[in-house]
Amino acid sequence: MKKTIITLLLVAFVGLQETLAIDIFGDLRYMVRLGYSLGGTAPVGMPATIRSLDKYTPTNNTLLGLDAYKPLTEKWGLQAGFYYQNKGMKTDAKVKGYSMEMRRGDETLSGLFTGNVVTEVDEWMVTLPLQVAYNVSPNLRLKFGPYFSYVLSNNFSGYAYDGYLRVGDPTGDKVELGHVEGERGDYDFTEDLRHWQFGLDLGADWFFSNRFGAYAGLSWGLTKIFRKDFHVIEQSLYPIYGSIGLTYKLK
Repeated sequence: MKKTIITLLLVAFVGLQETLAIDIFGDLRYMVRLGYSLGGTAPVGMPATIRSLDKYTPTNNTLLGLDAYKPLTEKWGLQAGFYYQNKGMKTDAKVKGYSMEMRRGDETLSGLFTGNVVTEVDEWMVTLPLQVAYNVSPNLRLKFGPYFSYVLSNNFSGYAYDGYLRVGDPTGDKVELGHVEGERGDYDFTEDLRHWQFGLDLGADWFFSNRFGAYAGLSWGLTKIFRKDFHVIEQSLYPIYGSIGLTYKLK
């Protein structure tokens, strides 16, 4: 499905260029972008097994990027970028009957956990957004389109504590988990993460001077962060992040 979408986008891009006779590399205007993202790697809709989010801590979600803008008409244009960014978070959630696999000492446990789960996510990536832009005014530009990311380094790990695990199923043996290291259950699913991500990006650039501006945007991942054969966590998790920051026109 993802390959089909990418192929259609490339065909549409080439067709648009030929139809409108666009010199795509002429009259390009460049700007750099520095920002910060806030959001989470989460299911779409809160599942019943997650009872509450007790704590949320953002991580170093910085973004550094370079954009190229191609005007097509006075109002419309195309914009592409190359970003280096992180999408991460740390959460502490209360769960009930939550599917988990963990290690406690030399012991591997899997089943349904009730208690608290701490999760830490970090994904450093390069991102290519491809967007259609509309200039509401000389100072305000709206943009929308797909993005493609390749994850360079990642982490998805944490621990379960202050609760109990039913081994295998809801009627399995009950294993108590404590609060301190050695009593809790640790997990690390980093090796099961995807490296390629695809999604949609919506945003606005506001230029408050000839060179400087500000921006806000929302990126919504459409691909699950885990590989297809990963089934420990029942819910499908997607990267959903908003971002704000500053821009500077180079040309």
